[in-house]
This record gives sequence, structure tokens and C-alpha cells, in this order.
Amino acid sequence: MKLPFYMAGPSITEHEIKIVEDAMRNGWYGEKTYYYCEAFEKAFADWHGRQYALMTPNCTSAIHLALYGLGIGQEDEVIVPECTWVATASPIKLIGATPVFVDIDPEHWCIAPSSVEKAITRKTKAVIAVDLYGNMPNMEALQSICGHHHIPLLEDAAEALGSTYKNIRAGKFGLVSFFSFHRTKTLTTGEGGMLLLDDDKLFERLKFLRDHGRSHTIAYWAEEATVKYMPFNLQAALGLAQFQRIEELVGKKHWILEQYRKHLNSPLLQLNAEPEHVYNGAWSATVVWDKSYKKTKKEVISAIEKDGYPARPFFYPLSQQPAFSKGRENNRFDNPVAYELSDRGINLPSALTICEQEIALYSQVFLRALK
Repeated sequence: MKLPFYMAGPSITEHEIKIVEDAMRNGWYGEKTYYYCEAFEKAFADWHGRQYALMTPNCTSAIHLALYGLGIGQEDEVIVPECTWVATASPIKLIGATPVFVDIDPEHWCIAPSSVEKAITRKTKAVIAVDLYGNMPNMEALQSICGHHHIPLLEDAAEALGSTYKNIRAGKFGLVSFFSFHRTKTLTTGEGGMLLLDDDKLFERLKFLRDHGRSHTIAYWAEEATVKYMPFNLQAALGLAQFQRIEELVGKKHWILEQYRKHLNSPLLQLNAEPEHVYNGAWSATVVWDKSYKKTKKEVISAIEKDGYPARPFFYPLSQQPAFSKGRENNRFDNPVAYELSDRGINLPSALTICEQEIALYSQVFLRALK
């Protein structure tokens, strides 16, 4: 059966095409070389109430750049939640440090402060909180713990563009925060990322590291051997054009979540958390079902796909995966909430092109798969 809609995908209009065309025609020489990059960075930082923004080729490189700039390396540890995309943890290994996986909260599925507290050692150099699927963790508790131990809190807001916590935008928390503009995200540049921060000294350090570690005063003179994570005008032109529609895009994502709430209204089904103090940007509407259904996500996904529809699993615990599993046999017992919820959850189709009729149809397919 032909799939009637997609799991994820952007909304691209003539507005984006027009802006990208201008970058194609005029964005190659002189003052225009990085015009769209700088315009997008400034607009994005201002919207989030941040002093600085640095665009990168993707969110993974943004995380790697920040960890590298903070001087984290061999024999250091960085705490991350069990359930997140691999990009949160891979850069930790790439700089030679050790990712320490902790449990998630059963209500909002984000990193659990109590689990963070237990995992801190003298080797801990940072905590990365992930705003999973647009959900928001207990930021006050995380800030208090990190402040008490003098450890920087970093915020992976890749999935939470437009989410707010007590009227503060996701991406405003932590020493540095990260965003993704992947093809599947609410705002896309095809691939792309952004980091936000307020610290003057760290900003200058990261900006220096982003471009080969080259001198600002002597042409073609490398002061350090570093990475190159520079953005480019075509990518940023699409990002700026999308950003000019930010309220519309975030509003559509929230509407998608609300439609699923209407069609999957059951105390036995848990969708993205949105308590009174949170507005959920809901990059991906997600559902976790009650144990009483006695179905694993593998069984539910298989049934949905047999009906000819797409399905995507709730993130697998990272310590369960070959990239990180060596020596972590006890994590299933140390982080039981993550392992349990992951096995009973899937992402629901949340492409920005989806309509209510498709959401209603998919909801029926999902409920049938649970039986």
C-alpha cells in the first residue's frame, strides 16, 4: 500500500525558494559571503534571548565544538540521559571522554535530576539535558545540582524549538544550548545546527575553533589545529527564510500534538508532556502505552507496517546499543524507567504537511495495532 503521509518533513514555500534563490545569485562575493549566516545567527539568538549564536553544519558538530571548547577530554565524564538520539552522546566519545547514562523521568521522559545527582563523580565535567521530543525537564533542579557541584549544564534543544518552560524558551537554559535543522526538524536547512550562549570568552573561543583555529590578524596562519564547522550561505538562507515563519511552524507542530490528543484520548495512553508551566513545541508527537496492553514497540510497529503505514520507535536506551553497550550490562537495572518506557513507545507521524484526516486515520491504525 502506498504510504499516505510521512513520519517527518518540512514545510517549504515560495518564500524559502525566493530567499535561497537570492543567495544563489548574490551570495558569493564580498560582504555577501556570509550575509545569510550572520543574519540567521543574530535573529535566532535574539528570539531566544541569547547574546550569541554560532551556526554549524549540524547539531552533532555543535555539541562536539562546545565540549572541545570547554576543554573536556580524556578521563573526563559527561552525564547524558539514556533515551536520546545518538548525536547527544557520540561527540563525548569523539573527544575521548566517557558518556555516563542516567535514567529519565516517567512523566516528561527527560533526564531525571535524582539520577544525575547519583551519577556525579570527581570526573564529571558536564551534564547534557535533552528536551526530548519537545518535552522539558525540571530545569530548576538541574541548575541547582550543577551549580552546587560547579558543573556546566548544557541543553540539547534539538527537538524543542518553540517549547517554553515557565515562559522561558528552550535553548535559553544552560551554559550552551544546541539546535538541529535537519531535514526532519521543525525548522530545516537540510542539514545544520546552531549553538547559543551568553558567555563572551567562551563565544570567542568557540568561534575561533569553528574555523581551523586560524589567526584573526595574520592571513592563513593557524594558531591551533582544530576542526572546521563553518556554515554556508545557501544553508543559512533557507534557515533565515524558515525562521521568518517560526510562529507558523511551531504552531503547526503544537496543533499536530493536540490532534493526536483528541484522537488518542485515553488514560492508558501517554503523549508528550505539557504541564501548566510548559508549552510543548512537539517536534515529534510520541505515545507511550500502558503495561496492560502487553505489547512491545516492536510488535506494534510490525502491525502498523503490515497495514502499510510508517512507524518509528521511541529512542532505544543508548547503553543497549553496540556503540555504547560495552561494560554497561547493569544499565537496564540502574535506569529502569528508560528501558521500560522505550519498549512501550513510538513516534507518531508529525510531518508539517500532515492534516487532521490523516491523523485520525493513523490513530485508528495505531489503536488497532495495540489490540
